[in-house]
Amino acid sequence: MAQVLEFKLPDLGEGLTGAEIVRWMVQVGDVVAVDQPVVEVETAKAMVEVPCPYGGVVTARFGEEGTELPVGAPLLTVAVGGPPSDEPADDSDTRGGGVQGAGTRGPDAPAPGAQGSGNVLVGYGTSEAPARRRRVRPPQPTRAGQPTPEGGSARTAPSAPPAPSAGQEPAVASFSAPPAAQGRAGGPGDSTADGPVPVISPLVRRLARENGLDLAQLKGSGPDGLILRADVEDALRVAAARSRTARPPAGQQAPAALSAPAAPQVPAPPAPASRPAPVPPTFAASPALAGEHRIPLRGVLGAAADRLSRSRREIPDATCWVDADATELMRARTAMNAVGGPKISLLALLARICTAALARFPELNSTVDAEAREIVRFDHVHLGFAAQTERGLVVPVVRDAHARDAEGLSAEFARLTDAARSGTLTPGDLTGGTFTLNNYGVFGVDGSTPIVNHPEAAMLGVGRIAPKPWVHDGELAVRQVVQLSLTFDHRVCDGGTAGGFLRYVADCVEQPAVLLRTL
Repeated sequence: MAQVLEFKLPDLGEGLTGAEIVRWMVQVGDVVAVDQPVVEVETAKAMVEVPCPYGGVVTARFGEEGTELPVGAPLLTVAVGGPPSDEPADDSDTRGGGVQGAGTRGPDAPAPGAQGSGNVLVGYGTSEAPARRRRVRPPQPTRAGQPTPEGGSARTAPSAPPAPSAGQEPAVASFSAPPAAQGRAGGPGDSTADGPVPVISPLVRRLARENGLDLAQLKGSGPDGLILRADVEDALRVAAARSRTARPPAGQQAPAALSAPAAPQVPAPPAPASRPAPVPPTFAASPALAGEHRIPLRGVLGAAADRLSRSRREIPDATCWVDADATELMRARTAMNAVGGPKISLLALLARICTAALARFPELNSTVDAEAREIVRFDHVHLGFAAQTERGLVVPVVRDAHARDAEGLSAEFARLTDAARSGTLTPGDLTGGTFTLNNYGVFGVDGSTPIVNHPEAAMLGVGRIAPKPWVHDGELAVRQVVQLSLTFDHRVCDGGTAGGFLRYVADCVEQPAVLLRTL
């Protein structure tokens, strides 16, 4: 006889407390294999496909697309340990009601003979291809006035669910509607007859939902009509402008529905102050929308805000900078790429210089353990680099950057950048960095004083490389000049160490042959 196992949202990375359901990959009644991805979620760090550690028939899903769940909350239940059947299960295993009855086992108590890997992250566990899914007809909901079939499952939705008690969220009935009828949580316009409206991210969908904007009425400017954040913000600005023009001019009489009419030709005594009638929360009636837009600090945006704020609170940082002549570095890169083979990126050369400088100044490849009042230095260099994406700023990490050559660094930078832009970075790709390289020159700016990426101790910033007047060999010439900046935690070193690090980096940029001494 099949047992029902409950699969809960696992811990998907360091410091993550929850995730938002982006897309269900299975329906109730599907047959899933061990470690088959069942749902795609968005955490504060990345988009992640979550595999189920059990093989069997999906009997329930918890939460619709767009719902935020905390770590440890139920995701779905799977019937395992027996062949799937078209008939409802014997209620002797689920007697007692609720989502998980007496016969339901949690993930820590698998059924005898149940198939499960215990793994919860993509890329781990069995390597077998997922079995072909079969649809199994779930138990039908009981209609009002009809008796429950003898031996029916306790999971069958009742005809009239009891009202939730005060402070209690209403339970989600697994079979209250067929899977095809289950859509995104939200307001009007989240989906059409052809399916959900294509939107760049759940954050954009939430922005429209919280402002009462009908996404079905928008024409996206992205590929294949994909709705971008700019499309939603433009629509909100247009609606706000219409709301302002629709307001009565100052001094004009308010609508009769909001004030009592005065008697003809007789001055009415002043009415006592009273609370105005509540106005329905529609987009046009909200006064805040006329001059401001509120964007929730969630997901990647919220995670970045928390980390930057923590860095400012805890790290006594300082910044030093220097201009360098990058003409020879650019020539060296051109010569390297002229011999054929994979192209070497400028970022890879700068990373190679960074790792060589950290070998000379290991104080900057460290972190501060405030509770133990200790400085922790690392023998390895896990190099983070800032990448701007549609979802916000992320910092992927190149593992063991000190052990990679320029070609290997170029390949890894390209892989992580593509994953960042497509939203497929894993939590492991975004954690564990020991030093960060920030190439803000791609935005066309010369300098910056970046905030240290907590809990790291330093960050090297690189501005744009641009032709500027420069004294070279005693004569004024036009050279390719770059500004370098180093922001560092003053607890791990003094200004002499930081200045020595930055000067060595500048020397390598100006004379790449200096780097050969460390190879």
